[in-house]
Amino acid sequence: MSKEKNDTSFRDRPINMDEQGKRKWIFAKKPKGKWYLRRSIVAYIWLLFFILAPIIKINGHPFMLIDIANRNFVIFGVIFWAQDTFILALLMLSFVFFIVLFTVTFGRIWCGWACPQTIFLEMIYRKIEYLIEGDSKAQMKLAAAPWTTSKIFKKGLKHLIFILISVALTNIFILWFTGLDRLIEIMTDPISEHLVGFIVMMIVSALFYWIYSYFREQICTMVCPYGRMQGVLLDSKSIIVAYDYKRGEPRGTKDGGDCTDCNRCVDVCPTGIDIKNGTQLECINCTACIDECNIVMKKVNRPPNLIRFDSIEGIEKGHKSIWNTRNKAYSVVLLLLFGFFIYTLLTRPSLEATILRTPNTIYQVQDENTLSNLYNIKIVNKTYNDMDIEIKAISPEGKIQIAGAKPYIKQHSLYESVFILFLDKSKLTGEKTEVKFGIYSNGKLIETNTVTFVGPRK
Repeated sequence: MSKEKNDTSFRDRPINMDEQGKRKWIFAKKPKGKWYLRRSIVAYIWLLFFILAPIIKINGHPFMLIDIANRNFVIFGVIFWAQDTFILALLMLSFVFFIVLFTVTFGRIWCGWACPQTIFLEMIYRKIEYLIEGDSKAQMKLAAAPWTTSKIFKKGLKHLIFILISVALTNIFILWFTGLDRLIEIMTDPISEHLVGFIVMMIVSALFYWIYSYFREQICTMVCPYGRMQGVLLDSKSIIVAYDYKRGEPRGTKDGGDCTDCNRCVDVCPTGIDIKNGTQLECINCTACIDECNIVMKKVNRPPNLIRFDSIEGIEKGHKSIWNTRNKAYSVVLLLLFGFFIYTLLTRPSLEATILRTPNTIYQVQDENTLSNLYNIKIVNKTYNDMDIEIKAISPEGKIQIAGAKPYIKQHSLYESVFILFLDKSKLTGEKTEVKFGIYSNGKLIETNTVTFVGPRK
């Protein structure tokens, strides 16, 4: 064991695999300390958001909803339609840039503090495991013990709770796509009416259960590409969880460095790495090793933060501040990107209309001086107010006859209809004449659309 923990040679496999490629089960010691408390608070806030966001309503609409079936999305109470593709694309682009720039500057904090995989595993499933089976040593002892009544009870109880939580998480996940009212309706209907949905829910629940009861940290070390991306994104100025080798080496000697070589930073690591070997793809910046090392430093009367948030350059050159010019510049870029998204969101039209000439139709002759064209119209009301709508031909002026009643659009809804435009022949400029339509509400011009009017050849 001592040989393995001091081995800093090149690794050609993940830390949780042996030389034969078999899984080495990681029994992580239960972390404690100020950083773990902070991470727990962040995780619980995130979990509350995950649970409550699709349930909370603003003006009768969910705070968050991804309604793929009806092609609209509600993000922070603001509804996005298919017509808002540009804004959604900008949001996704901003998010990608945020992840890249944030990683370059602040390392892999996302993985340890905000990633759903880490939060579910560390803050829900592992805590249940600690509660039922005990800390890491008790878990190892239980795993090696024969199947007694006590072991069967503990293992059975743990996995039963894991299954129930997996089903609950799946239904919360479904909430984001259906909303609370629709989910309650589905759950109270007979299963036969939603058999496909029920089967999908059970499959996803089984997948969650398998991931968090068995596959676990391998999602981070073998599946997730983000750990490999950080090798490209990080540099000597990136802020990471780092071991101060200048202060700690040589380790384990009375008159040497501060590191006692106790290996407790490895025992507490959820991915099983030795942070003293430098930055590794398995490190998720969870800070468990920082807390554990600080406990040891306090016991041996040495300064804390032998392992800490710092950059390689900071450790080598002894910089006291991690807030450098580059970090500030990247933070400004992030703020600008997010600011542009907010600007486009706030300045988007409250009502969006699409007018198209009905396909495969030609002009109709009404009388000697009047022709008509048939048009399709779609109007999306993006506000929280019901609106009376009036459609006018602004240039050239013409008469409009709408199918059905006068347009009236409820809040956050779609209006679709057809109408006929009548134009005097004298106003036509050729075979195709551009017509400017105006969409009015309470006498106020909301939006304009320019469409072609087809007439006879001259």
